Amino acid sequence: MMKKTLAVLVMGAIAGAAGVSASSAATLDQVKQRGALHCGTNPGLAGFAVANDKGQWTGFDIAFCRAISAAIFDDPNKIKFLPLTAKDRFTAVQSGEVDVLIRNTTYTMSRDTTLGLNFGPVNYYDGQGFIVRSSLDVKSAKELESASVCVQQGTTTELNLADFFRSHNIKYEPVTYQSAVEAVKAYDSGRCDAFTTDASALYAERLRLTTPDDHVVLSDIISKEPFAPVVRQGDDQWLDLVTWTTNALINAEELGVTKANIDEQLKSQNPEVRRLLGVEGNFGEGIGLPADWVVRMIRHVGNYGEIFAQNLGVDTPLKIERGLNNQWNNGGILYAPPIR
Repeated sequence: MMKKTLAVLVMGAIAGAAGVSASSAATLDQVKQRGALHCGTNPGLAGFAVANDKGQWTGFDIAFCRAISAAIFDDPNKIKFLPLTAKDRFTAVQSGEVDVLIRNTTYTMSRDTTLGLNFGPVNYYDGQGFIVRSSLDVKSAKELESASVCVQQGTTTELNLADFFRSHNIKYEPVTYQSAVEAVKAYDSGRCDAFTTDASALYAERLRLTTPDDHVVLSDIISKEPFAPVVRQGDDQWLDLVTWTTNALINAEELGVTKANIDEQLKSQNPEVRRLLGVEGNFGEGIGLPADWVVRMIRHVGNYGEIFAQNLGVDTPLKIERGLNNQWNNGGILYAPPIR
């Protein structure tokens, strides 16, 4: 009887392990079967996610979606983009409507531990700031006593705003809107004295104002806003895939692997480059991808630095400096674990 019971337990454990293994590959299998990645993104934020009149999407976040598609299909266009409001974005991940959310979303403990979600690595380090009219002659957010501030509801931005004014014992009037577009329009129309959101978005939203040059982004940064991709819990292989596609793009920049020199780099004798590009080892196997998964991404979207420069950098309308988002060995804090 004991032997039979032990055999049943062993068989159950094997079956359970097989079930976990099958479950862990579910999202990647679904993506391959449907022939397209479902990527949740911002409905419209200059530099990060914008669709033109033909429905073609571009932006920093969009490029990371395309990198995942390229890694899986060797095609950056096998994607269905789903524009999501801040209120709906997590529900879309939880329900399986999207496979991954890459939408200027702040990585916080409560979001990571209470919503059934997992965050990948940080792909953009941001912080919350303020924009005001130059005519107010305000130099710091601490001078906004009794000011009205437009803010998007249901975001960490709303909480940070309350924390900032409370900690400095400053009275203010929050004016909340469901979407960033509504909040910006209200600010532009004069409904509020200031508008607050992530600093990167302030530069984007400033471009939408009637007279952009009449507004200034204050130097105050009142929070830490690390942006990261989001997936459902319970699918470790998919989390690993999203994590390592991001890490690989960061490592590629550090190692000098670019769109322009990818063919030359395939002949490199540098062991780190050879492992990154799949010339040595097959690190893609652990995430369900072929050995050349990084080569595919670089060919189609470039490395992290190229993605940043094309969508957010100093030569774009946003003119955002690399700052914290520079490589760790070049004055920033961008640092990815090695592929080995």
